[in-house]
Amino acid sequence: RPRWAPPKRGYFPPKPTPLLDSLGNEGTRGMKGMSVEQLKDLAEEVRWQVLDAVSVTGGHLGAGLGVVELTVALHAVYDAPRDEICWDVAHQCQPHKVLTGRRDRIYTLRQGGGLSGFAKRKESEYDAFGAGHSTTSISAAVGFEEARKAQGKKGHSVAVIGDGAITGGMAWEAMNHAGGLGSKIVVVLNDNGQVSLPTFYNQVQKPVGALSETLAGTSVEQGRGLQIQDNFAKLETSEGFQRGRQFLKAASKTFLPEQLSSAAAKRDEYARDFVKTVPFRGSGASSKGELFEQLGFYYVGPIDGHNMETLFEMLQKIKREHEEGLINKPVLLHIKTKKGNGYEPAQRASDKLHAVKPKFNVPKPADAPKVAPPPAPLTKVFADALVKEAETDEKICAITAAMPGGTGIGIFEKRFGPERTFDCGIAEQHAVTFAAGLAAGGLKPFCAIYSTFLQRGYDQLVHDVALQQLPVRFILDRAGLVGDDGPTHGGTFDLSFMACIPDMLICASADEAELVHMVHTLAKIDDMPTALRYPRASAYGDLELPAEPRFLEPGKGRISREGRDNTLAILSVGGRLRECLAAAAELEKYGVSATVADARWVKPLDEKLVSLLATEHKVLLTVEENAIGGFSAQVHQFLLEGGHLDGINRTPLVMRSLMFPDRWIDHNQPVLQYDDAGLNASQIVAKALAALERAGVKVSEGPAKDVASTSHKKQVAKA
Repeated sequence: RPRWAPPKRGYFPPKPTPLLDSLGNEGTRGMKGMSVEQLKDLAEEVRWQVLDAVSVTGGHLGAGLGVVELTVALHAVYDAPRDEICWDVAHQCQPHKVLTGRRDRIYTLRQGGGLSGFAKRKESEYDAFGAGHSTTSISAAVGFEEARKAQGKKGHSVAVIGDGAITGGMAWEAMNHAGGLGSKIVVVLNDNGQVSLPTFYNQVQKPVGALSETLAGTSVEQGRGLQIQDNFAKLETSEGFQRGRQFLKAASKTFLPEQLSSAAAKRDEYARDFVKTVPFRGSGASSKGELFEQLGFYYVGPIDGHNMETLFEMLQKIKREHEEGLINKPVLLHIKTKKGNGYEPAQRASDKLHAVKPKFNVPKPADAPKVAPPPAPLTKVFADALVKEAETDEKICAITAAMPGGTGIGIFEKRFGPERTFDCGIAEQHAVTFAAGLAAGGLKPFCAIYSTFLQRGYDQLVHDVALQQLPVRFILDRAGLVGDDGPTHGGTFDLSFMACIPDMLICASADEAELVHMVHTLAKIDDMPTALRYPRASAYGDLELPAEPRFLEPGKGRISREGRDNTLAILSVGGRLRECLAAAAELEKYGVSATVADARWVKPLDEKLVSLLATEHKVLLTVEENAIGGFSAQVHQFLLEGGHLDGINRTPLVMRSLMFPDRWIDHNQPVLQYDDAGLNASQIVAKALAALERAGVKVSEGPAKDVASTSHKKQVAKA
């Protein structure tokens, strides 16, 4: 395939970048001698470079624009890669990549063979810890710091975490541990008021959860209040202030009984909170510092996360005072930022341009021809189907873990409001057990979580839902490969980790009509947990959605194509059915008339259908969008136990399975990812021909050695 060639620039007007040019691709060493004014100018150059690159590649944008000043300040103060900077989620790491020797490849972000959209250890030594999922940075930073301490090495560990990611329980587990260890890490809390995606949608008028209320108060727009906090932060991180604190603590330990000494130490925390809050009411400090101080942190802020002078000074002081022992505990630096800062269209957008498509800034000409709208995303098909079910069943409610847009739950909320819609924040563990509680309480919860994110709630799925046989309905969007988000977001394991759980029903939709039927089916099953998976894709658009959905009997599949010669059966589950049908059409050119079946259910397995296919055909292929241990494992086990593979008193069955290989599939366009995984029509044909040869079935020569279907060739060429 032709390699992707980066353009000289993107779709923003060109801008001189002398400071950025001076760094070349040598990393951040050249930043150490820059003045604060130069760092400000460098930040503007980085912001332009991020905008211009993302205008070509598409992808995450708003979060990266919001941390440009922070990224520049961090790299100016700390000595990465020796000092680890751990980016939580890392969807905001484009400025970091521009500064750390990857500017020459920045126009390959999220492209096949190009830079990842997230931090990735294999990509650069500056990417200290890979990410993509949320709430991992503090744990990683504590690990780095303790490893350094154990080996007697010098350095610092910094975690950058947002106000959305810090809603996850793992962040608080890590902070509890860090405070107990006295681990001298720095946690930068990037507070931009964007807890969910989007934060404000339909009838939701404030960020999710009580923690967002605690952190609220000051915003970047409230200049006077934030300036007061900036000045106080400079004071409380000054050397004189820290030496005074140490002197008073030492004196209290020497001259006061233990009980009074402990109380005196707490007075320091309370006094700083009092001074920040009472005399300067409206400055936004409130008592949020005490929340973190009780976990053993030294809290600083909130400060303006776009004020380079303040950021640079604060980070320098914290670094120095950690080194000199003036602060011997973890520090939480609370910064206030604006997502999408520096780009007005992002500021106006409800989601602050969280993610964009290529050429997002290029206006359409007034005389541009009208293009027919594409088919609806499957996410919308699901959401509309759920709304329809809920209109006739008031017990149905919906749950999301901070992804109302990505899961379609925002559409449900628009119809039914927050009374029947629950956004838990980035807290999948809680979301799953919360759903279990709702089910035990008599409601019918639909818990919509990306396949990859349900991994974070697996113990709750087993212990709190399945073991108690509670009828929670799990809706797993993004099942299979997901394109440019790459392996961190691929839904590649859910059939494996769910199919082994007793009393769990699992179905997978092959198209939009099946998806609607399956939503209806799950709504009617009220005596055990169920799961429905579907891919990140649009509807095919050539099927009429059912006006009256049917109940699909669990454990009953369907024949999608009847073969004529009983040589080959292809058994698919989920979104590869049309590729299987395309493969069957291609096999006709080899004189092979294949039967194609859609299993619909992974559990319970349609044993009658599987037995029929195995008995009446010489070759059986299974096809699924999952790793080993999923659907094919269920089929194999049934056939083994039923004696279908023994070859005694019957024609031996040749069986092969197509699934994801035992390796990571890197980010790329979906058709190329599935090509890499061996799950497109051409690979199904090749696997079928090899199995038929093994079974002793003679086939005709066929049209050519390249057996890819015409439609597949067109897809690959377009990609």
